[in-house]
Amino acid sequence: MKTDIKNILIDLDEGRLTVDEAFLKLKTAPFDDLGYAKVDLHRKTRQGMTEVIYGEGKNSEQIIGIIESLQRNNQENILITRLSKKSATEIAQVQPLKYREQARVGIIGQIPSPTGNGKILIATGGTSDIPVAEEAALTAEIYGNEVIRLYDVGVAGLHRLLSHIDEIMSASVIIAIAGMEGALASVIGGLADCPVIAVPTSVGYGASFNGLAALLSMLNSCASGVSVVNIDNGFGAGYLASMINHMGIKQ
Repeated sequence: MKTDIKNILIDLDEGRLTVDEAFLKLKTAPFDDLGYAKVDLHRKTRQGMTEVIYGEGKNSEQIIGIIESLQRNNQENILITRLSKKSATEIAQVQPLKYREQARVGIIGQIPSPTGNGKILIATGGTSDIPVAEEAALTAEIYGNEVIRLYDVGVAGLHRLLSHIDEIMSASVIIAIAGMEGALASVIGGLADCPVIAVPTSVGYGASFNGLAALLSMLNSCASGVSVVNIDNGFGAGYLASMINHMGIKQ
């Protein structure tokens, strides 16, 4: 991969490529084929954020192989989501892994200083939603965002949420995470002047259908500026919030 990049830069320097042509080639540079995985080495070039390892369904040997591929190609901070405690224990024997069991997230490297334009606020309806919230929070933090956590501020006690109105109004992006009927996203969407990312969780009794009720409620929100990710998808919400928080300065 390094040879390919060097050749592109030589061609650019010697006039065989324009700047735009070189940039296009860099954006489509090779991946590392491990047989069981094709590691995307230039995702940061294309999307501004490096590849994340999804741990569920992979054994520890496969995850270690992907980690080593990323490290060989100068990726220092690595995020692993949906990582089991068993796999984390095995990986930690050969890699300096920090494991956050509640979020099922593994981190190699350091969480960087914030570089975003503002703060990402993460609110949960209840304490049971915290594992999904922590996945979102750690994702946002490893991509260089300052995160404010507001946990257990659901609509069953609305005064708990309203007591944090200053934090809500000063956020650049808000992630609203709730199970049950998922009403928290609409309430926050009606208060905030920034994008709101709604995350339904699989928390709730039988008729919640493992998060489907909350998902449908959030999709049908009458509050403007509310978008929705999949059930329990804290990673997707944290990733999207980071993209928004790095796009422009809040007016």
